[in-house]
Amino acid sequence: MVKKLSRSEKNKMIGGVCAGFGEYFDIDYTLVRLIFVALALMTAIFPMLIFYIVAWIVIPIDKKK
Repeated sequence: MVKKLSRSEKNKMIGGVCAGFGEYFDIDYTLVRLIFVALALMTAIFPMLIFYIVAWIVIPIDKKK
């Protein structure tokens, strides 16, 4: 079975991007969110905000779960 990156519809807070990455890499999505926030704070928030918005637009929603 081929793994595909997709946004989570079930575990989303805003767009489901962090939960989707967590499911794809098989790690807790809360940990992914914490890492995302830490990176955003270290990079002055704007670059990570742009990354999140682009990922929200580009990554499809997982309709199966």
